Amino acid sequence: MAANRLDEIDRKILAELQDDGRMTNVELARRVGISAPPCLRRVRTLEEAGYIRGYHADVNPHELGFEVQVFAMVGLHSQAEADLSAFEAKCRGWPLVRECHMLNGEIDFILKCVAPDLSSFQTFLTEELTSAANVASVKTSLVIRCAKDQPGVPFDVLEARLGRSA
Repeated sequence: MAANRLDEIDRKILAELQDDGRMTNVELARRVGISAPPCLRRVRTLEEAGYIRGYHADVNPHELGFEVQVFAMVGLHSQAEADLSAFEAKCRGWPLVRECHMLNGEIDFILKCVAPDLSSFQTFLTEELTSAANVASVKTSLVIRCAKDQPGVPFDVLEARLGRSA
């Protein structure tokens, strides 16, 4: 189901839940202007259709002792589908890798990694990442600070686009 197939109420539900996934169904229904039973049905339908992938707490990594965040740009020897899939599977098994994106261009993958300290990341880098099968090169960039970390999608942009095409 494409975004333009969702009605305004469904998009409002998604926007509200993206901002606060802990609100009650009654509060969600009030905010989007419908009663609670149809609101719950819509939420379940959005979950089943894959628009809502899950509900998560936004934990503070620094408060938990994860002081280091690094982006690792990975080049592979082979870009055959089997080799790409094998690398992706390897990334899913590494706890320090929080995101793994395949890219177009000079770099095959970019990984977002977190670690308690630089020594822990260095151990992961030398013993796991650079020694993994098919890895040709790894370039890393240590995050100094984060100016914006906003998950989800900008619903106001979606609404503006859908408003123009309607």
